[in-house]
Amino acid sequence: QVQLVETGGKLVQTGGSLRLSCASSRGSFSNYAMAWFRQAPGKEREFVAANAGGVSRSFYADSVKGRFTISRDVSRNTLYLQMDSLKPEDTAIYYCAVDSRRSLPTFYSSDYNYWGQGTQVTVSS
Repeated sequence: QVQLVETGGKLVQTGGSLRLSCASSRGSFSNYAMAWFRQAPGKEREFVAANAGGVSRSFYADSVKGRFTISRDVSRNTLYLQMDSLKPEDTAIYYCAVDSRRSLPTFYSSDYNYWGQGTQVTVSS
C-alpha cells in the first residue's frame, strides 16, 4: 500500500511563505506525474501545480503562477510546493497526488490514483 504524507501546512500571514512536502512511503514515483491540489471550504478541489515524471516540466494554475514553485527530490521520494507571497484566498487543505498511469500530468483530480491526507494552510489577512 502506497502512502503519501503531506507536511508543512500552518497559519501564516499575508505575504508570507511556506514549503509543503509530500513524502512517499514506498517506491519511487520518479517517472510518474505528481501534482498538488487544494480545496477550500465549500469549494471543489482545484488544481494548483504539477510536475512531469522523468522530464523537467512543471505546470501551474493561473492563480498561483509566479508565486508557487513545484519540485521533486527523486532521491528522497518527496514532492515539494514552495509557496511565496501568500494571500488569504490561498487558504485551503492542500493535497498531493500521483498519477501512476502517466508521466505528463493533467489538471483533473479524477486522473490521479494516489492521494495524501492533506495539510491545512491558513493565510490570515
